[in-house]
Amino acid sequence: MGAMQPTNGGAHPYSELTPDRVLNAIESVGLRCDGRLLALNSYENRVFQVGMEQGPPLVAKFYRPRRWSDAAILEEHAFTRDLAGREIPAVPPLEIQGRTLLDFEGFRFAVFPRRGGRAPELGDPSVLEWLGRFIGRIHAVGALEPFRHRPALDLQSFGIEPREYLLAHGFIPADLDEAYRGVSAQALEGVRRCYDRAGAVRTLRLHGDCHVGNVLWTDDGPHFVDFDDSRMGPAVQDLWMLLSGERADMARQLDDVLAGYEDFFEFDPRELHLVEALRTLRLIHYSGWLARRWDDPAFPAAFPWFNTQRYWQDRILELREQIALMDEPPLAIGGGGNR
Repeated sequence: MGAMQPTNGGAHPYSELTPDRVLNAIESVGLRCDGRLLALNSYENRVFQVGMEQGPPLVAKFYRPRRWSDAAILEEHAFTRDLAGREIPAVPPLEIQGRTLLDFEGFRFAVFPRRGGRAPELGDPSVLEWLGRFIGRIHAVGALEPFRHRPALDLQSFGIEPREYLLAHGFIPADLDEAYRGVSAQALEGVRRCYDRAGAVRTLRLHGDCHVGNVLWTDDGPHFVDFDDSRMGPAVQDLWMLLSGERADMARQLDDVLAGYEDFFEFDPRELHLVEALRTLRLIHYSGWLARRWDDPAFPAAFPWFNTQRYWQDRILELREQIALMDEPPLAIGGGGNR
């Protein structure tokens, strides 16, 4: 299936994705809607809960035009279907008419079963261990073969490129430009040193964005949603976002996560050199992501604080803090005291 584009030329990718077009797209593949449509919290793509005439509602995700190739989306689908086939709680798309990636009037979309749940209680050691167990299972599958069409999470794609975009397109206020240039360059040099200290760590297929909002908890445990940012990268990328608080807190949380994780996949402690480096890359990448999407009307409405004087002042301070943190010794396994 070739990548199709919306007819508006893509200045505002979703301006033509009206409620009627969403419902028509779902019905074009043989599903019968009852007219109920609820927009869910998503900005990179557009995601809707769609009521069905028969059975529970489904979730439809309309992919942002030009972000991923068809092959890259299908790799994500294959990964999540493989995980689900091994009884690992990911939520893969439904196969409809022999396909998981569908198209309608220039928009590519996929349909998923609806999965409910609540945010996990990350303050509970048993929850962290349970999450670690399932991430370990995801990584055991992710290590079996590489992605061939999806990019890697690395210094270039998450640090150098978004920084260059921000500086080249005038997003930094003139009076803060020099300060941001200097501190961001220093931060990226700190990232390089962290990678040098870690050495040649293994990369594998990741969830990629394993924060608390992408984990839904039920009485049966967690399930992982939104593999849209799945990439090749170091295993610790899917672990560090579960850690928060002071250094001692993070050490305890790390011990709890790894207690479950290493039941299924061995963790390389050298990757702990990358925790603050990956956090730094995420901060730079996030600003670049907002900047690249600023012509989408949903972004100024949802992120009115972006690109203000205060926003960039805070980012400069944040990167200065990260520079200091990247020069500290890494967290130590077993450094969290008694479990």
